[in-house]
Amino acid sequence: MKNAINVAILSMTLAIACSGQEAFVSVSSNGKQKWSSAEVNKIYLSACSAVQREFGNSIALRPSIGLLLGADKDAVDFNNKRVLLKRWDRNLFAQGVVILAFEDLLTPQKKMIMTNRAVNLAEDTLDVSEMQK
Repeated sequence: MKNAINVAILSMTLAIACSGQEAFVSVSSNGKQKWSSAEVNKIYLSACSAVQREFGNSIALRPSIGLLLGADKDAVDFNNKRVLLKRWDRNLFAQGVVILAFEDLLTPQKKMIMTNRAVNLAEDTLDVSEMQK
């Protein structure tokens, strides 16, 4: 039942976004690249929802990102929150959105908490060779 409700909510969100009422991604293009803004928004929302579901965040995850088509290489520009693609590729775009959405989840405070947890765990762990001394 809960999954059916989530699917219905996601479908409604995708329908609204794809109807042209809201653009989630700013797209720029070098040259004559073709893309569908409806497909860009649909993949963006789907990727954000996947990250949100995977990591249990209850707040809607919608980072502002850009998409540059006609880039020199396929990459993610973390500083400018942009996905760079040589040409439109829905799979590479989805990967880029997942990476940027995950990065958006890791606020500086959460990064510090995880860092402290890692250091504390390392300090609390004994190496087997140390126990034999």
